[in-house]
Formats: sequence, C-alpha cells, structure tokens
Amino acid sequence: MGYILLAGGAEFSGRMAKPDHRAIELAGGFGASISIIPAAAAPDNNHQRAGRKGVNWFNNLGAVNVTALPLIDRKSADDPAVVETLHRSKMIYMLGGFPRHLAQSLAGSDSWQAILAAHQSGAVIAGSSAGAMILCDHYYDPYEKNILRGLELIPDTCILPHHDTFGKNWALELAQRLAGVILIGIDEETGMLNDGPTGQWQVYGDGTGGVTLYKNDRKTHFASGKRFDLKF
Repeated sequence: MGYILLAGGAEFSGRMAKPDHRAIELAGGFGASISIIPAAAAPDNNHQRAGRKGVNWFNNLGAVNVTALPLIDRKSADDPAVVETLHRSKMIYMLGGFPRHLAQSLAGSDSWQAILAAHQSGAVIAGSSAGAMILCDHYYDPYEKNILRGLELIPDTCILPHHDTFGKNWALELAQRLAGVILIGIDEETGMLNDGPTGQWQVYGDGTGGVTLYKNDRKTHFASGKRFDLKF
C-alpha cells in the first residue's frame, strides 16, 4: 500500500516544497514517474495552465519524469493511454478547482481503477483542495452548497480546504450535517501525509500552517511537524 498526501490549497508555492519533497522521496526519488491530473481546473478552461504550473513546480524540486495528463472529463478518464500512464505512475497529483467536476470525471472510470491499483502497488496519491476533498467519503461542493459522496479512499472523513482563509467557515454547518464524520481542516500551503508509524499522519509546512480536526463538539489542532491519527 502506498501513501496519501492531502494539501489545503495554494499548491505549487514555496511553503509546499517540504511536503512535496517528502512525497517525491516516498514515490521513489527524483526519477519516479509523476502524473498530474488537471481535471478540476477544466470547467473554467484553466487545466492547461494549471498542468504546466504543476510540471514546472515538480521539475524545480528536482523531479525529472513529470507529466500533466489530458484527463479533463469523464470521457478522457477512460482513455487507454491515460489509464496506462496512471498504472505506471509512482505519484499521482490531483489539482484544485471544481470538486464536483473532478469527482464525476473519476467516479467509475478506468482511470480511478488505475489510481487505486497504483496505490495498492505503493504509489503516492496526492490532492490539493478539490483534489484532496474528493478522496474522502464526503465532500462539500461550495458552488451548490451541497454535500456529495466522494471516492471513499479515506473513510469517515470530509476535508475543509483553505481552512485558514475560508474553509473554517464551513465547519459548524458540516459538523451538524455530518454527525460522526471527522472534518479535516487543512490550511493553505500545508500538507498532511500518512507516513508516520502505523500509518499516522504528519503535518508538513513551514511552521505557520496546521491541520484542525473536528468531530461532533470536539476540535483539535496540530501544528507543522505534529503527528496524529484520524480517530477520536
């Protein structure tokens, strides 16, 4: 089984170097195959620019085998060439943007099955903002103000991205609507990786960002460098 990196947003900026370097290391080093999925940025036609930015970011970190895949909707998620690339990938990074479009593009697709197979074989599955949200059992669509079913890679959870700016404003409502579910508030330019002992999660950043867990009436904050379990 591989690893999961969840980022709170504002990916591909200076403070994300630490978690992304660690993810590259876990993926096998600078020569590992890294695939970027820009589908969440497709609804506003930003996927090509966002994909290029991701490639440049990982190249600047030292990675030499980085590709932005043409996976932008449900049809392209079944493209055999895309699926084959995902099977071979050692790190798969889903960008931010529109969570519902990303989830609907991947749900039930050959690409999602390839992502799960890659993860089973040791790959790092990463997502920022919308890319992280859809990996949980539930995700909140801020555009429709609705709670939708995610892809269920991380059970009994729902992510509040951009927690330090606006995501924290969702906490009260979602805690009431998702009783018993752990809400994971991740600050911008902050990541969490399940690379600790027995799968514990660790917060990665430059010391200013953190992760806040909510469940029912309990709230716990973890600063950069701290480890935690996703349970209360």
